[in-house]
Amino acid sequence: QVHLVESGGGLVLAGGSLTLSCAASGTIFSILTLGWYRQAPGKQRELVAVIISGNTNYADSVKGRFTISRNDAKNTVYLQMNSLRPEDTAVYYCNANLRTTGTARVSTYWGQGTQVTVSS
Repeated sequence: QVHLVESGGGLVLAGGSLTLSCAASGTIFSILTLGWYRQAPGKQRELVAVIISGNTNYADSVKGRFTISRNDAKNTVYLQMNSLRPEDTAVYYCNANLRTTGTARVSTYWGQGTQVTVSS
C-alpha cells in the first residue's frame, strides 16, 4: 500500500509564494516520476510540473514562476510557487508513478489534494 500526503496549500495574495510538499510512503521499491497537477472549478485536471530522473517539465502557464524538486531520501516532491496569480487558484494534486516491492508493474498514485487560493 502506498500513500501520498500533501501539505502546504492555503490562501495567499497575488504576487505571493507558497511551497507544496508531497511525501510518499509505503511499500515503495522505486519512483519513476513525481508530478503536480491542478484542477480549478469547472475545469479538467491539468499537469503543472513533472520531474523524471532529474529532468523537469512545466506547463507553459507556470514556467519561470514554479519550480519542482524532489528529495529521494525522503521520497518527497516539492512545488515552489512564486508570483502567484488568481488563475493559479485550484486544488493541487501530487502524482507518482512507481513500483512497489515485489512487482515490476508501474502503478499510478494520487494524493488527496490541497487547496491553493490566490486572491487579487
